[in-house]
Amino acid sequence: MRKQQYALLALFGLVVASCLTSLASYHDMSLRVDDDMERALAVTMQEQPGDVIDTDTIRRFNSHLRIAALRGKATLAVDARSREFRAYARCSEATIFSLSDQRPAAALWLLTGCWAMFVWYRRRQEALLPAAPPAPVAGTSFGGLTFAEHEARFYAADGSRVQLTPMQHQLLAMFFASPTHSLSKAEICEALWPKKPDASDTLYTLIRRLKPVVEQHSALKIASDRSKAYRLEIKEIEDRQEN
Repeated sequence: MRKQQYALLALFGLVVASCLTSLASYHDMSLRVDDDMERALAVTMQEQPGDVIDTDTIRRFNSHLRIAALRGKATLAVDARSREFRAYARCSEATIFSLSDQRPAAALWLLTGCWAMFVWYRRRQEALLPAAPPAPVAGTSFGGLTFAEHEARFYAADGSRVQLTPMQHQLLAMFFASPTHSLSKAEICEALWPKKPDASDTLYTLIRRLKPVVEQHSALKIASDRSKAYRLEIKEIEDRQEN
């Protein structure tokens, strides 16, 4: 996971570096174009006999441009709102971008594309790998069910936590605490409902609701000895096939 994060960070860094390199080249060329146009315009206006910009003015302006690729692409404009004659040289952003040296940025973009393909390929390969087996849970295990005493939680064989009600958890913990995984009805009622004179119906309901949870998450079942005692035991093969 950490390697994937580093790979994505590197990809993000390449994208940022490519953008900054492209913008830096554009900005540098924009300054050079502005300086060249202002200088050419100043020389042209000194040679200009009047305040009218005609084809000769444009021809002179282009001839004074030092950036040869800019000739014919820069335009002259007159500020009609000002009382004084003021001319401006203009150039489109697309022209400046085409004149800028984008080769370093293009090389970085190519490297970014290759790295993006590499990251995609690695993620795809990792997605096709089989999932790692779940880490074993420390605790008492029986029939595919593990009781982690330090956490007071039950885990299935796949490492997932078994969701139990507080009463279900307490009863299942009693089964795991018993060396034979069996409990008498009297033991359960005395531990869970010490003040209740007759908890037979309550115990029956608790056992009935706990059975499917145990069988769903393990190879165990809760067996009954004429409702006088209950025990956890491993299901027979026939029982597993039926379930």
